[in-house]
Amino acid sequence: MKVAFPLIPDKMVNSIYELKLEELYAKGVRLILADLDNTIARYGEKDPSEELKAWVKQVEEAGIILFVLSNGRKPARSKRFCEGFLPYISHASKPWPQNFRVAMERCGCTPEQTVIIGDQIFTDCWGGHNAGIRASIYVRAIALDSLPRKLRYGIEAPFRLLCKVRGEKI
Repeated sequence: MKVAFPLIPDKMVNSIYELKLEELYAKGVRLILADLDNTIARYGEKDPSEELKAWVKQVEEAGIILFVLSNGRKPARSKRFCEGFLPYISHASKPWPQNFRVAMERCGCTPEQTVIIGDQIFTDCWGGHNAGIRASIYVRAIALDSLPRKLRYGIEAPFRLLCKVRGEKI
């Protein structure tokens, strides 16, 4: 899929729980690549919440695979959170496309069947576009609890605005 400007998300939601899973499936999506920290869980959250477990079950029931791609610098965190719960790659080096492709290959899905959900434009959205996947879905960060996160959020504002102006492309 060609992208006019790879830093503009294709869709924006406030939370993963707003995703319309049946609509994604009807559009041919079979794989959701998801960022871990601040997208599906708070930074440092050790174990999946009951709400997240219920949502993962809904994703599975919709016929979609959920796969975590984390840039977390501590692989043990991804392992503890995901092992036995979700397939994952830690220290994924987003926005480089290599591990997006590895995840798709592991799941037997094509770029056209794949979307990325994440809270960062410069890693998740850009990385998804670099890998040629169907769409990037920007999810509002669960918590902006540090100055660097607040600054990054401010820097990304024009790209979120351009998504709103342009309209959803998924």
